[in-house]
This record gives sequence, C-alpha cells and structure tokens, in this order.
Amino acid sequence: MTQTTLILSLPVWIESFLNRRKAGCHSPESRMELVIALGIENVKRKTGGPFAAAVFNSKTGKIISAGVNRVVPCSCSIAHAEMMALGLAQQSLNTFTLSAEGIPELELVTSTEPCAMCLGAIPWAGIKRVICGATDADARAAGFDEGVKPADWVNHLSQLGIEVRTSVCRDDATRLLKEYSESGLPIYNGHIPLPAPD
Repeated sequence: MTQTTLILSLPVWIESFLNRRKAGCHSPESRMELVIALGIENVKRKTGGPFAAAVFNSKTGKIISAGVNRVVPCSCSIAHAEMMALGLAQQSLNTFTLSAEGIPELELVTSTEPCAMCLGAIPWAGIKRVICGATDADARAAGFDEGVKPADWVNHLSQLGIEVRTSVCRDDATRLLKEYSESGLPIYNGHIPLPAPD
C-alpha cells in the first residue's frame, strides 16, 4: 500500500514550553538560550535528538515558529530541527518563501550549525539571517554525520545575501551535544542503522 500523507509533528509539550518563555528574546544570545532550552527539553523528555531551532522576527524578537529534532520519533531523516522550524514558519505565514513581500525580516536561530541538508534549505526558505550555537566540528565530535558541506559555507550564504553569525552560546550548545552523546541515546546517522525497535 502506498503512503499518501507525510506527517511530521512536534512534541505536545512545545506549545506550553514556549508560552512560559515568550518574553526576553531581544538579543541573539537570549534567542539562542531559548533554542538550547528547547533542545535540552527534547532530550530530557526523550521526544527527539539534541538539536533545536526557531524562526524569529529579526527586529522584534517575536518567535514565529520553533522546531526540535524528530528524526527517530517520526521515522523520517528530514525531520531536523531547522527543517521543522522553517516549514512551520512558512505554513504559519502562508508562503513558501520567508522573504515574500510584506513579511518582516526573519532569522533562523539554530543550536548547531546546519548540516548539509539544512544548509541547502536555508536560501530556498527565504531566511535573511542565521545564528548558530555549536559548530559543525562539535556535532561531528558527538558522533553525528553532518554530510558534505563546503568549508566556506558562511561565505556562500553571505554571497546570497544571508548574514551568518556562529558560535553564539557555543559552550552551552556543545554541552548539550556532548551530554546527549554520553547518554547512550541513539546517534542516528543514515549510513549506520539503528537496532529495530522492541
């Protein structure tokens, strides 16, 4: 039988989590702190991996959408935090591009630099600024496969008019990856199959 619907869902706790933390996202650091807190909660509740992202209004700090990694719970390799946050922002604003006329300038804040897939999605999504916490090397050190990316990916996005800032709250973001890696929870790389569920 052919499956005709793709369902990617966020954990049920996200809405109440965000409602308790709406204020105070006026700086890149405060936005990153919120995103890292999402990642910590995702791991603590065992609802996905140690990655989180959110789309914010660049000027006001208002959160447009949030995403956490849902690869294992959704049985879907594209359910990365950035992909979830970008897709939800587009649906929320009813547009396939977040740079459409009439939409304020938006930024993606992500707990870890984008993997190869998420890097490709950023310009297509219409984001104008990206703020990252942990680095690609930090993710790889924790055991995650980030895919093949150009070494000068920041410059590549810059040439497309997308501003990038890296290593914001890097220590906290890296700690999340390290603690996850040491927890025994699954490190899910596409070429390394996980054991079948019980």
